[in-house]
Amino acid sequence: MSGLFGAAASSASTSATLGDLSKDVALTNPPEDSISDLAFNPQRDFLAVSSWDKKVRIYEIDGQGNSQGKALFEHEGPVLNCCWSKDGTKVFGGGADKAARMLDLGSNSTTATQVAAHDEPIRCVESLAVQGNQMLVTGSWDKKVKYWDLRQQQPAATLECQDRIYSMSVRDQLLVIGTAERWVNVVNLNEPSKFYKQMQSPLKWQTRTVSCFSDATGFAIGSIEGRCAIQYVEEKDASSNFSFKCHRNPVANQRDASNVYSVNAISFHPQHGTFSTAGSDGTFHFWDKDAKHRLKGYPEVGGTISATDFNSSGTIFAYAVSYDWSKGYAFNNPSLPNKIMLHPIQGDECKPRPGSKKR
Repeated sequence: MSGLFGAAASSASTSATLGDLSKDVALTNPPEDSISDLAFNPQRDFLAVSSWDKKVRIYEIDGQGNSQGKALFEHEGPVLNCCWSKDGTKVFGGGADKAARMLDLGSNSTTATQVAAHDEPIRCVESLAVQGNQMLVTGSWDKKVKYWDLRQQQPAATLECQDRIYSMSVRDQLLVIGTAERWVNVVNLNEPSKFYKQMQSPLKWQTRTVSCFSDATGFAIGSIEGRCAIQYVEEKDASSNFSFKCHRNPVANQRDASNVYSVNAISFHPQHGTFSTAGSDGTFHFWDKDAKHRLKGYPEVGGTISATDFNSSGTIFAYAVSYDWSKGYAFNNPSLPNKIMLHPIQGDECKPRPGSKKR
C-alpha cells in the first residue's frame, strides 16, 4: 500500500498540493526549552503548551492570530504531555516528576494541584467525562494506565500494560494506548478496567504517536520509520486498514534510497475527519484517509516538528518547531529553533475530496 497518497506524484500534481506557510503566525513568548505537547481548549481558543523547562503555559489566541500568555504552572521536572478537561476549565500536565498536576482556571488560583502519581515518569495525560464527572487518565513508563476521579486521591482503576506507555488518545468512548515493543491496547470506556482489544502495531518500528479518528471508529499510528497506519477497531472494517510511507526524502544520486524521519504527531480535524502528520523532517501534511489522498504538503519549517493540534473549530492548526530528543541529549543545543506557529486553515486545505465517505 506504500504507493498511496501520491507518493510517486508527478511534478505538476505535487505543485498543486503544495501548501502555503506565508500566513503562519508565531506564538508570543514561547517556552524556553523543547516543546513536548500542544493542546487546544475544547471550548475556546486557549492553547496549553508543555515543555522541558518544567512548565505548562496557557495562551489566549484572538481571531487575528495574536496571542498572549494567560497562566502557567510548574512541575518538578520536564513536562511530557498536557490536556484540557472536557468542559475547558482545567489544564493538566504529566511529567518526569512522576506526577500529574491540574490548574483550575475558574478558581483564580495560580498554584497547580497534584492529582495523579506513578512510579515512573508520566508520559501521557488525557481527560474524560464519565456521567458528567471530570476524570483524568494517565499513562506512565511504569507500564500502568490509571484513571483518576479528581475528587479522590487514589486511582479509580488501573490497567497493567505490556510495556512503557508512549502515547495515548481518547475520543468519545475510545481510548487507544501505544506502548514500547509496538503494543497497541484498545479500551471501550464503557468498560474502562479491561482491554477491548490488544494487538501489535502493523508498523514494524517503534510507535511514536497514536490518534483516534474524529468519529472514534479507529485510530492512526505513526512510527519512527516514516510510516503511518490507519486502523479500524471492528473486524467488519478491517478491509479498510492500510499503511503508507510519509516524511521521507530521496537521497541525492542514489536510486530507491530515502532518508527516513519519525512521524512525531498526528492530529485529526474536528469537523472534516481528515488528519495531519508532522515529523522530524520539519514538514507537515494534510491527508484524506477515506480517499487515500494527500490534500496538502507544506515546505520544511526550519526544524523538527514535535507536536501539533487543531483548535475546536478547525480554523487553526498549531505546530511546535522544537528539538524532539530523537538523537538524545548530545544533539540538543541552544541554536535549535524553539517556537510555536499558528497556521490558519484556508479554503479546502483540510476538506475531504468530493465523494469520499466521511468517517
